[in-house]
Amino acid sequence: MTIRRSDMVFFFALALGLYVAWLVRDVLLLIYVSVLFAVVISPTINAVRRVRIGGWQPSRGMAAAIIIMAVLAAILLFGVFALPPIFRDTQAFAADWPNRLTQQLARLHRLPFADRFNPAALQQELDRAIGGIVGLFKGVAGGVVWFFSWLILTLYFIADGGRAFQWFLSLFPRAQREHLSSTLLRADARVRNWLLGQGALMLILGCCSGLVFGLLHIKYFYALAVFAGAANIVPVVGPVTSATLAAVVAGLDSWPKLIGVLAFYFIYQQVETGFLIPRIMKHTVNLPPLAVIIALSLGGALAGVLGALVAVPTAAVAAVLVDEYLVKPHQDEPTASAAETYTAR
Repeated sequence: MTIRRSDMVFFFALALGLYVAWLVRDVLLLIYVSVLFAVVISPTINAVRRVRIGGWQPSRGMAAAIIIMAVLAAILLFGVFALPPIFRDTQAFAADWPNRLTQQLARLHRLPFADRFNPAALQQELDRAIGGIVGLFKGVAGGVVWFFSWLILTLYFIADGGRAFQWFLSLFPRAQREHLSSTLLRADARVRNWLLGQGALMLILGCCSGLVFGLLHIKYFYALAVFAGAANIVPVVGPVTSATLAAVVAGLDSWPKLIGVLAFYFIYQQVETGFLIPRIMKHTVNLPPLAVIIALSLGGALAGVLGALVAVPTAAVAAVLVDEYLVKPHQDEPTASAAETYTAR
């Protein structure tokens, strides 16, 4: 009876814990993403900490602050050199908007099936789009709050990750801590390589889009290429946003340029999804291409954009844990039984 009662208590405690975890799943996801990025950024932190100025060496928190300031300085320099011409052309475009609208409508009427075009329907769609933009701004405000929360947590895990790791290990029995620690350190080494693979994908898209946009003579092709490469770190949403922005800029210039931009993104996404991502991630995080594709699909289905963003490093951690706690024990069992059989003979 005592065993059954303890089993019942454990079952209800587990059910209660799972229910509470489901209620605070957004907070748990935020913490998990912060820990993951703290692990991914740690090699860069260590590289900055190796820099000595006289007898001074930066701490982990100071190294993280230096990296953040360097990124903000790069964004500021890009904005100083790239944004002024865009602002000037935007003001000129706004002043000449009626004539531009007339030209675009004239081009539209020359297209096939243009006689089915209904201006009233277009007005309705514009009204819906305006309402959607209001909702979009609300979502952006929530995203800004989430971003700063993520940044603060990530900085905390970078500065005090060692003590947090030891506290996590203390939750397990003493006999299992050494094995678990070595396993997590193996997973840590594989997860760090994910940033290299993701950086390679961002660089490839930025270079390819810059080359194609330059050949198509699209305005601000350099700014669009930098944005495309930077946004590629966010699966699905990043490429869609950069493609939409490039398509709008190209469409305001000419229809052939718009078609060229859409064709480039369509072809590139097929190449990236079917060839680049599986092979690059295989060499960086040591996962088979099929596992990468499945991880991205499951991550996007379970947690949307964030799930797809952390899907590959999560799959790398899961692969190490499965190999250490499920595969290796079963590999050792036949060896032990064979040795016992040989000894018995």
